[in-house]
Amino acid sequence: MDIKPELAQQLRQMFKTGNRFMLLMWRLGLGSYINIAPEYIGRIMVLTHIGRKTGEKRQTPINYATLNGEIYCVAGFGPGSDWYRNIMKNPQVEIWLPDGWWEGTAEDISRHPNRIELVRQVLIASAFAARAVGLEPKTMTDEQIAAATGEYRLIHIRRISACTGPGGPGDLAWIWPAATFLLLPLALRKRRR
Repeated sequence: MDIKPELAQQLRQMFKTGNRFMLLMWRLGLGSYINIAPEYIGRIMVLTHIGRKTGEKRQTPINYATLNGEIYCVAGFGPGSDWYRNIMKNPQVEIWLPDGWWEGTAEDISRHPNRIELVRQVLIASAFAARAVGLEPKTMTDEQIAAATGEYRLIHIRRISACTGPGGPGDLAWIWPAATFLLLPLALRKRRR
């Protein structure tokens, strides 16, 4: 599917803005709530990868599908996506999922024999993001999926081990009790008046 460059740029900007919000939600410990209505919002994980130029950690919320316990995602803007280029240089990643935080290895499997079905499942799990670019994966034929996603890169992320400690999902969850501790006396004071 050919997307006009202006529309592609607008979509990238929209997703960047949405990504900042989603990353904040994950950091506040609310990542599982983002995934509460996957048929509308999509299944969203956070992918932590290393910048190919800076060597610094980068985090990108992306849509994903879990099939037979394995994690799959697509680089919908093709091989030019920054996160895709980063994982091709350094495939060691971390992923934040509703069921935990994992170290893993990313691999481009765009030539996989079951590519069309795997891409279809990721697009279905992407919900509004697929529809935003005009894709209806539940009703499209295999040929239509192949034509529309020819530039997409299919990624398999193999989970290696569970992660724990600081720097993961919920690292800002301390804000909730602190805000309650600070705001509860104000609320009680107003109620007494």
